[in-house]
This record gives sequence, structure tokens and C-alpha cells, in this order.
Amino acid sequence: MKSLPLKPLYVAGLLTPFWLAVALLILGSLYPDYSQFEQSMSVLGAVDAPTHFIAPIINNFPLGLLFILFGVGVYKTFPQSAWGRVSGLLIVLHGLASFVTGDFACDAGCSLDDPSAAQQVHHIAGLVMAWSLIAAGAIWVRLGLRLEGFRGLAFLSMAFTLVALVTLPMVAISAKNLVGHGLYERVNTFASTIWTAIFAVVLLRRKA
Repeated sequence: MKSLPLKPLYVAGLLTPFWLAVALLILGSLYPDYSQFEQSMSVLGAVDAPTHFIAPIINNFPLGLLFILFGVGVYKTFPQSAWGRVSGLLIVLHGLASFVTGDFACDAGCSLDDPSAAQQVHHIAGLVMAWSLIAAGAIWVRLGLRLEGFRGLAFLSMAFTLVALVTLPMVAISAKNLVGHGLYERVNTFASTIWTAIFAVVLLRRKA
């Protein structure tokens, strides 16, 4: 672990929103009549989806690895800051939960009626993914103001964390009424992944 150079770990975090966007475009193009605005990302890996097999290979697993690598990088960067290291562990947790969502697929169409055990695990892992990055961002709202060179990150963390928090209940509500669910989910997810990329840029510039 100690031999890992930091720069490639930071680059892994920088890649996360771009990888997610490309993965969703590829998978959506392979799923007839799939709507990025109305349907959830989980539908792409549901047991009845034409992209069931490749969705975790293109999306969940590589994204999970990128987050784990970046989280390790964050952890190694702040040996003197307990909260800095906690934020790194939360990012690693996000990556691990991404693997779980790929291993445990939704039922057909991700129906909320009588969900199977696999779908329940999938949704719990999805909640862990959402809240782990929200918590990591919230940590840097305060920590960024205390550490030299991270003041800008503190204000950006506040903005993106608020977006993620505000859209999270909208994701839950739209999952029931099936109106704009995909849109709210993507805004919520990209708010956190774009924050991750910004954090990575700050660390890369600091390293340079």
C-alpha cells in the first residue's frame, strides 16, 4: 500500500464522472427505448435487461475500483488529519458499495413490489453509495476551511453536497410516481462524482 504513488490515485478520482457518463451512454444505446431521464441506472443491470451482463462490467465494477483507488489516495494524503482520513475511508466505502450493486441486480424492471433479497441488498448498497459521498463532501465543508490551500474546495463541497442532499428525497419520491426518476438520480449522482473529480484536481494541483 505504501509503495503506491499518489498521482495515479488522484487521477482515478478525476476520471469518475467521465467514466460514469460514457458508461451510461454506451449502456443506454444498447437498451432499446431506454430513457436516461425517466429510468434509473439500476434498470440497466436488472435481471431482465438486455444489458444485464455487461452493465456491472462497464459501470459498477470499474467505477468501484476508481473510487477505491482515489479513497486510498485521500487516506494516504492526510496522515495528520483524522477527518481527512475518514473522508478517504468513506470514498473507499462508496467504491465497495458500487461492487455490491453490480453483484446484486434488481428484479425485472427494478419493481418496488415485493422486492427479492438481491434487490434489497442492491438498494441498501445504493444508499450506502449516496450517503458515503455526501458525508465525505460534508467533512470537507469544514475541513477545507481549516487546512491551508483547501478553502475553495470547502465552498464547492458545500454547493455540491447541498445539491446531493436536496435531490436525494426527490429520487425516492420519483421512484414511486415514476416521473423524472432518471433525471433526479443522475443529478444526485453526478453532483457527488463531480465533487470527487474537483477534489482530485485540487490534490493534483497541490501535488504539482
